[in-house]
Amino acid sequence: MSGLAALLAGHTAPGVYRWHSAASVADVEHAVEHVGWNFCHLDGWAVEDRDTFLKAAAASLKLGGSFTGELESLAPCLDDLDVVERGTVLLWDGWSPLARHDDETFGAVLEIFARRTSSGDRPFAVLLRGEGPEVDLEELPIKH
Repeated sequence: MSGLAALLAGHTAPGVYRWHSAASVADVEHAVEHVGWNFCHLDGWAVEDRDTFLKAAAASLKLGGSFTGELESLAPCLDDLDVVERGTVLLWDGWSPLARHDDETFGAVLEIFARRTSSGDRPFAVLLRGEGPEVDLEELPIKH
């Protein structure tokens, strides 16, 4: 069983994970939505600062009217993701530019995501895909 399949089946706890899969975004989206989870994709390759990240995250996660565009409003808005029956997977491609150029924002975002993965009525998982600076996150295996 792949790490993603184990996550979606509830055998792996929701969390913030590093993930080194080469699967296409469309294939990941299909797998996630096939089991009734919500899929969001954050293309972060051009995201190097807080403002750009917040705009990209708002678009990717389809954050509602309560999102003010400030980092402090991100956490409460993530609770609004509890609209699907099973949960939400955020695939964050290109996380390394933000980590390299604005490590303070990157660290704050990881904290917000980690808190949300352990709370809420529905599971929330974040997959940081690709290479980047060393971060203290568990790896979601490609094979489980």
